Amino acid sequence: MFATSPVQGYNRFRRYVPRMLRCLEIRATPVATPLMMAVALIRDGRDCPSLPTGFLRPSSKWSRHLKMGSNDRRLWEVAVLFHLRDAFRSADIWLGASRRYADLRETLVPMAAARATARLTVPFEPEAWLADRKARMTEGLKRLAKAVRTGTISKGSIEDGTLRIERLTAAVPEDADELILDLYRRLPEVRITDILLEVEAATGFADAFTHLRTGAPCKDKIGLLNVLLAEGLNLGLRKMAEASNTHDYWQLSRLSRWHVESDAINHALAMVVAAQGRLPMSQFWGLGETASSDGQFFPAARQGEAMNLINAKYGSEPGLKAYTHLSDQYAPFATQLIPATVSEAPYILDGLLMNETGQRVREQYADTGGFTDHVFAASSILGYRFIPHIRDLPSKRLYVFNPAGTPQELRGLVGGKIREETVVQNWPDILRSAATMVAGIMPPSQLLRKFASYPRQHDLAVALREVGRIERTLFLIDWVLDVDMQRRARIGLNKGEAHHALKNALRIGRQGEIRDRTTEGQHYRMAGLNLLAAIVIYWNSVHLGHAVAKRQKAGLDVPPELLAHISPLGWAHILLTGEYRWPKP
Repeated sequence: MFATSPVQGYNRFRRYVPRMLRCLEIRATPVATPLMMAVALIRDGRDCPSLPTGFLRPSSKWSRHLKMGSNDRRLWEVAVLFHLRDAFRSADIWLGASRRYADLRETLVPMAAARATARLTVPFEPEAWLADRKARMTEGLKRLAKAVRTGTISKGSIEDGTLRIERLTAAVPEDADELILDLYRRLPEVRITDILLEVEAATGFADAFTHLRTGAPCKDKIGLLNVLLAEGLNLGLRKMAEASNTHDYWQLSRLSRWHVESDAINHALAMVVAAQGRLPMSQFWGLGETASSDGQFFPAARQGEAMNLINAKYGSEPGLKAYTHLSDQYAPFATQLIPATVSEAPYILDGLLMNETGQRVREQYADTGGFTDHVFAASSILGYRFIPHIRDLPSKRLYVFNPAGTPQELRGLVGGKIREETVVQNWPDILRSAATMVAGIMPPSQLLRKFASYPRQHDLAVALREVGRIERTLFLIDWVLDVDMQRRARIGLNKGEAHHALKNALRIGRQGEIRDRTTEGQHYRMAGLNLLAAIVIYWNSVHLGHAVAKRQKAGLDVPPELLAHISPLGWAHILLTGEYRWPKP
């Protein structure tokens, strides 16, 4: 019974698979030759006394099933089709006339375009890059070995090939909490509608929502703000029409249909984020050169496109995730809607390359879900210093150029040797891959998912992995020795978690559940929530600055070093529920 369970539904696809394979113009890399030989048997309907299994991985479940099922033709055909799917995902095979499943190397920008890409921060000669990394790694390993010998690793140690680092304790001054409470007590109590009006008057973000056909700015700004508030609070247009004193449902629906779309929301968000970055209070929190990213789970109704997206980490209910990038000035400059079941790692670079704010970032923090070699490689090539949180640090290993030359104290941490020849051979395609991400021809998440989708990867994916192993090793050395880096990363991730709390407070409608059935509707809901959060953060930043001025005018001290611990993410002074009253035109 166990052996035959994988072939359930066999008769359903057996009717069309041979015809489909005859219609598709499939091409393959040499590594996929055994798989293509098996595909040819199914396509042509030929019998074979001994079914070829060279395409199977020894450790895969299909190897075990086929051994138990002997020469079961049905089981073998299902295994071939599953491997065919994985090979498409990893670009081991491709279609001659397809955009999504085209040859990976043909979708990359030419080398001449890669050389003209200013974003690339590495030399175009692989030997020069490898020489630099070898020198840095040699020096770093010496420093780490010396710290092990002298016992100077701050709150950490390396024993029997295991690295241990204690978690940093909070370093918030005692007076900071008192200052935070005093400043927020000085903020006026305000309706969410008044916040929208005030921030729109200061930034003009409503001008981003032009008419889809004429391109003219929206004349009914109150109606437009009603629509944006309905999206941000997760109320929907019908509930907002019932709670508003200015517009009915059909008026709001018309404004939403003709003025609200993805580019407009992104443009409005960029306007608010840029304005918030120019405020005096924002300078105490950072310079906009570091950012953190994290996913936030939202439950979804058991209907529509998210009905089967259940991640056991968040319980048994279906849902989706909003992956948000937050600058050190608390500005949520980018957000993406992603399935609740996928890895967050490939989406880190999407948000950074999405707009001007992300491109100014120099140091990027991420939760442990972003810890992959491919992300390390792409981030470094594009000029970002990637600093992920490391949950299982003792299990991490160093990859070095010369294992035999590694200091004795660190040899237990060595996990393998860097394959330099693979990096050199594929260096032009590595640079083309990074330039393709910058050019926007293929989103970084799509490219990185292709690289990571199949264990038996093609040589470009392997080369990028080797580059990532080099960068990850250099990062681990710096992480262990640099307490300030650990603290910066912890502060950045804490800002992201506090930002999640603000969004949870804002999504008051429908018990916080996203009930839109389509991906487009869910995207608008997430984008509207992100824009509303940015508007609240802008308003708080302005009025916290006013509160500081009032405190100083009253003769009370406001130490500048304490202002770095103030957050514009509070909402207790904001009235979010009830009727939404606007000044009538």
